[in-house]
Amino acid sequence: MTKTLDTDLFDADSMVEDEPVEMESVNTMPAYGSKEWNDYIMEQFEARELIDGNPTCAGLRRVAEDVLGDIVSSRPAQVFPSTDANGPGRATVVFEVVINWMNMGQMRTFADVADVWHGNTDDLFCAHPVATASTRAEGRALRKALKVRCLAAEELTRKKDVESIVRESVKSDQTTDGEWKEEDPISMPQTNFIDSKCKQLDINVIEFINHGKESYTSINQVSKKTASKMLSLLNEYQNKSKNIPEDVLGYNANWR
Repeated sequence: MTKTLDTDLFDADSMVEDEPVEMESVNTMPAYGSKEWNDYIMEQFEARELIDGNPTCAGLRRVAEDVLGDIVSSRPAQVFPSTDANGPGRATVVFEVVINWMNMGQMRTFADVADVWHGNTDDLFCAHPVATASTRAEGRALRKALKVRCLAAEELTRKKDVESIVRESVKSDQTTDGEWKEEDPISMPQTNFIDSKCKQLDINVIEFINHGKESYTSINQVSKKTASKMLSLLNEYQNKSKNIPEDVLGYNANWR
């Protein structure tokens, strides 16, 4: 006698579908430099590595190695120490970081420069200008590698009004009659300071100076009085008392 299959076993109504398996969400890394990249990198810092939302140089170093690859070289490439025998003076350091990109054997080099003087550094660190400039320059190089839109914590000056100090210092750039006139064209120290701050904050200089009511084809058309207001605004951006408008972002080194 031939045995037959029990067709009830294959009745569609009697089949039990497997319950869907819930997959844990995977925290995938976005494309390098993409729109989502900055937020992703900022999420990698531990709370102890942030000061008022700004990552420390040590935190930048750790995250760079976690995300980008091993740091095979990290050193001051050039050092310009202070020559002022009567005080801490101004020191400038160019810092270079070499990364084994994604640990694939391709070396990528990132470098940046920082200067330290009494007007842009709190007194505790101003006493060690070369070391402070080195840390700041390293932080900037790592920020450049990580493509983050923030300052390193060591770049911030919290106990001094940098804008007021610079404004007083540029008064030494006087006209021939010995007076500092607000309606005169912007001075070179003001121009250099605006450029330096825009670079730190990833701000397009030309877009920034044209963000107000006036329109300029050249920064030389800006008056000293207006330049002082621009310096004050950049200081507020740096201290995060005001948000940087998105339409002025994107520093261009060839703006001159």
